Amino acid sequence: MRTIRIQTEAFDTNAAIAELTAQGSAAGAVVTFTGHVRGDDGLTALTLEHYPGMTEREIARHVDDAHARWPLLGTIVIHRIGTLGPGEPIVLVATASRHRKAAFAAAEFLMDYLKAHAPFWKEETRGDARVWVEHRAADEDEAKRWG
Repeated sequence: MRTIRIQTEAFDTNAAIAELTAQGSAAGAVVTFTGHVRGDDGLTALTLEHYPGMTEREIARHVDDAHARWPLLGTIVIHRIGTLGPGEPIVLVATASRHRKAAFAAAEFLMDYLKAHAPFWKEETRGDARVWVEHRAADEDEAKRWG
């Protein structure tokens, strides 16, 4: 199972886990990561844009890579777009495997990819100022460790 969703509405983490494990009891480990919009430094909103079709294909390519690297039983990647406020969930990565190490590694690999290379454009709003967010060098460095 490989599910990728780009959506404006909030997601239900428990429903995603249930979807991931509905295939049976082979999964000994399910790892989830939920990212939220930080409300630091006066951030009042974060707006995300993407190119429909291209974004899903690029994420699918990396999900396929994760399945080639680790013995995964399934993955779910949900990423929100639109305007989100501080504290709102923005991304969910869930991986299932027979063993925890593969599930943890795959989830971390996918999050490193999403932070550094996924084709999303982010604009921060702080008061009256709106600024497009540049990719951070630290995110690039984290992603490099996967080769």
